[in-house]
Amino acid sequence: MKTDDLIASLVADHPSRTQPVWLWLLAGLFAALPLSGALFMMTLGMRPDIATAMYNPFFDLKFVVTLALASAAAALSLHLSRPDASLHGWMWLLALPVGLLGIGIVADFAVPQRVNWTGRLVGSSSVACMSSIPLFSAPFLIAALLTLRHGATSRPMLTGALAGLMSAGLGAAIYAAHCMDDSPLFVATWYTLAAAFVTFIGAMIGRRVLRF
Repeated sequence: MKTDDLIASLVADHPSRTQPVWLWLLAGLFAALPLSGALFMMTLGMRPDIATAMYNPFFDLKFVVTLALASAAAALSLHLSRPDASLHGWMWLLALPVGLLGIGIVADFAVPQRVNWTGRLVGSSSVACMSSIPLFSAPFLIAALLTLRHGATSRPMLTGALAGLMSAGLGAAIYAAHCMDDSPLFVATWYTLAAAFVTFIGAMIGRRVLRF
């Protein structure tokens, strides 16, 4: 049997998969948002100076970068939910959040500040960052893995990793509303480490639950 015929027969045997995968994913993420928001409010809450922080471009950049990361990873995971899909010509999407963060780091060092580069790197909330982002990402990761099962990926581990990366971006965006460290260097270090952990968890779970 040819590959195309096999895929067609598998799809025919699974009528519940008639809805587009992106619609399942979007619904799952919206369902997970209140839970992540509740976890955020119960554990941390908004930073006390949120009203003035919004006028700080480096504070705003945290949301731009994390949501750009989540969007890019979502697009890649949805692309891989199709059988025999390849990432060739798609990986450039991840360059967008990386480039934005790089520009932010350069701009941060161009602004005279009392805090030296080590202070910007270490910050004051690295431990909270490393623990909170995975926590707030968990509902999104569960929803993403469950909804991506409506696809037919031939690369479950990679798809799971991208689902984890997307979830980490969303979880980091929520945590950013509490984080008092606005330096892009801090974000590039601690947010990235937390996101890498969630990505690893997504890959490990995805290789089992996303196997078609």
